[in-house]
Amino acid sequence: MFDESILIYRNLVRRAFTNNDFSNLQIHFEVAVLDRYRGLAGFSLIRTDTVGRLRKQGGWSIDFGIDQEEPLIHISQVDVAKLPKEERDHWAAHAVNLHSSKMFLQMRMAPGSCFDDGEVRNWD
Repeated sequence: MFDESILIYRNLVRRAFTNNDFSNLQIHFEVAVLDRYRGLAGFSLIRTDTVGRLRKQGGWSIDFGIDQEEPLIHISQVDVAKLPKEERDHWAAHAVNLHSSKMFLQMRMAPGSCFDDGEVRNWD
């Protein structure tokens, strides 16, 4: 069975490439990132089957998507950037790496550094 969300995500990426605007690409988080706000005075947390909203009364709000099996939520980069600075460490602590190369991520964090993870070879 084809997952239609793959097609939609690919179209979102294509649009980002075309418009040189990557703000709507998604960052994924453990659903546990929301535990901090459940039942906390001044916060409301609502959801449907596939989307939700976290709102601080008189302050900020953030909309998110809910993964089909609910271990993850995802948020547009542009919306994550709107989180107050005092919330960002909490969210970063729940960020999820979706099958990315550890070495490549380290290279991106330290441009120009040398990383040895095997022999250089042609991709056959």
